[in-house]
Amino acid sequence: MMTRPLAGLKVLDLSRYIAGPHCATVLGDLGADVVKVERPKLGDDTRTFKPELGGESLYFLMFNRSKRGITLDFRNPQAQELLRRLAREADVLVENFRPGTMERMGCGWEDLHAINPRLVMARISGFGQNNSMSSRPCFDGVAQATTGLMDLTGDPDGPPMMAGTFVVDYSTALYAAIGILAALQNRERTGAGELVDVSLMGSAASLLMTALPECLLLGEPPTRRGNRDRYTAPANVFQAADGAWMLVQAGNEQLFKRFAVMIGRPELLDDPRFATLAARMENVEAAEALVAGWVAGLAADEAVRRLSEAEIPCAKVSTVSDIAANAYMREAGNIIDVEHPAVGSVPMSGPVVRVGSGRHAVEPAPTLGQHTDEVLADWLKLTPDEVAVLRSNRAV
Repeated sequence: MMTRPLAGLKVLDLSRYIAGPHCATVLGDLGADVVKVERPKLGDDTRTFKPELGGESLYFLMFNRSKRGITLDFRNPQAQELLRRLAREADVLVENFRPGTMERMGCGWEDLHAINPRLVMARISGFGQNNSMSSRPCFDGVAQATTGLMDLTGDPDGPPMMAGTFVVDYSTALYAAIGILAALQNRERTGAGELVDVSLMGSAASLLMTALPECLLLGEPPTRRGNRDRYTAPANVFQAADGAWMLVQAGNEQLFKRFAVMIGRPELLDDPRFATLAARMENVEAAEALVAGWVAGLAADEAVRRLSEAEIPCAKVSTVSDIAANAYMREAGNIIDVEHPAVGSVPMSGPVVRVGSGRHAVEPAPTLGQHTDEVLADWLKLTPDEVAVLRSNRAV
């Protein structure tokens, strides 16, 4: 069996919810030994999130696969000392407590760097670690609202809208994983670990496309445009004869030329309203009307077939049920089944990053404290009797 790229890397995951756990899951999917640390008895808050399968939260199962699980009571000084000992053995530590929490436990960056100079510590927060907003609580929706992402999303005449999924949490997780890998690469050169600081606000701001320079340089802040593309035309969602919706992107010069030829109207290329991208953007309603009229005369599958043959980007808008039944998703490894000891087979999205040939098995999320004895023996060489003492003192 081929060795996975991060095999041998020890990651201590102290995070909750999505951004931190998903970051650690990415590392675990790539072969790192990720140890998820939770509170005794209660565990991660997300263990209580619905829906459940066999008493296990699907939310928790999704964001905590490819990990081993232990419990530590951070209010217990003995557990805090145990955390420092684990950090001494770790290559990476991921946390998303509110800034200052780790310092109050004696486990801030300066503390942990002193005991393990090679440690890479990834700190994920809402507003960043050291500024006037650092102490404010923040979730994905708060970042979407605060940065203007919500104002960019939705119909022009409707209210601002959140994205249909936690785009800021996911992007923050990926930025953190990139930062961790960069710090590990730098450690190869210098021998020293580094602090990786990633915030939801910074991640959300990075998703604003050209909105900031448009506002600051041109005085033209963009706002909601529904499904209409901001930079090309025609590119929007259109309804087919069978009532299904489909996305057509024929906006750049080559694509619009293909579209005009495909529908048998090459004269459109000489129409001053459509001859250039700038002209089509000025006459976007008329350009979209051309596509809408053509799509409305065909069933969606037929329209997709013809557009695809002309190499024009398009897609029928799928429901989640559609995509769950799409054979391609399993063929490509985008949907996988993960066997969980408590609930059986759980279908979920597969690892996006694959390094090398073939696919690697994905381990299920741990039950609460499932690997406490195992990890303490592996990482700290503790005996069963020593772990029993910790348990009797309610440290684990």
